[in-house]
Amino acid sequence: MSKTLPIAAGAFILLVLTLFNTTYTVNYHEVAVATRFGKPAGIVRDAGLHFKAPFFIDQVAKLDTRLQLSESNMETVLTKDGQQVVVKAFLLWRVNSVGDAPLAFYNGYGNLDAASKELETRLNASIRGSVGQFSFTDLIGSKSRLPDAETSLLADIKRNPMVGVEPVTVGLSQVVLPPKTTIAVVKRMSAVQETLANLEESRGQAEADAIKSMAASQADTIRNFAEQWAAEIEAVGNTEATRYYEQMKKEADLAIFLAWLDTLRASLSGSTTFVTDMNKAPFHMMDLDSPVDAKGIPQPAQKSSWGQSGQGANK
Repeated sequence: MSKTLPIAAGAFILLVLTLFNTTYTVNYHEVAVATRFGKPAGIVRDAGLHFKAPFFIDQVAKLDTRLQLSESNMETVLTKDGQQVVVKAFLLWRVNSVGDAPLAFYNGYGNLDAASKELETRLNASIRGSVGQFSFTDLIGSKSRLPDAETSLLADIKRNPMVGVEPVTVGLSQVVLPPKTTIAVVKRMSAVQETLANLEESRGQAEADAIKSMAASQADTIRNFAEQWAAEIEAVGNTEATRYYEQMKKEADLAIFLAWLDTLRASLSGSTTFVTDMNKAPFHMMDLDSPVDAKGIPQPAQKSSWGQSGQGANK
């Protein structure tokens, strides 16, 4: 019993190793290239479990048939019109699984990484030749022809095909100006913007000066008109005042009396409390005992700045 268990365990391990070395699986997105003693033995495309000779007799290399991405470096390209641009492109490709193409791919590159490096080198070379056929405005701007440039780049790559490689699509991921050119363009744009700003500032200042001049002219016109109108009103007032003054000189006592009445009317309008001397004009008129002159006009007992009629007062 003590010897049976180790023997069973060893047999089980040997069985697992044998199965591990004599079987392999292929996924639905893979193709397998089998070799026997280093020589091609066939291509396996069916997904699932497969058998092979153990250890060093049969070897199986699996190739992923899904889309692969390869990118170029930032390449400086001289356009057809003599301008420099910096371009970066990408290539989507896959392993050709038709016929003996997987075997040719395996013999040529061995794995996907080696093929991707080769494609990057070819992509860099194709960028300089294909993109250089277009002018600067064809690559940058609202009317760019980037799809045409990408089609030309893909056609150039297909013109020199790699064994077992199927290019699918090419795209230009970046099209920019070189650093020196970018700095020069930015400086030129800054100078243009500054010039435009100065022009707008000058135009605004000119419009402001025109508005100020117009406003000053209109203000002078209004002022002159107001002064002229005021002079006319003043002249009419002086004429009327002269006429009333001449009339008042004829009846000076009556004019003084009317002035007293106006002063009282203005002073006593509303709710007003006065503490004043009833002997002084014009408040003497509120005193019924105030003396009157020959014309019956009440006169203050004390002389004031209102003036007197020059006639004596009668009690």
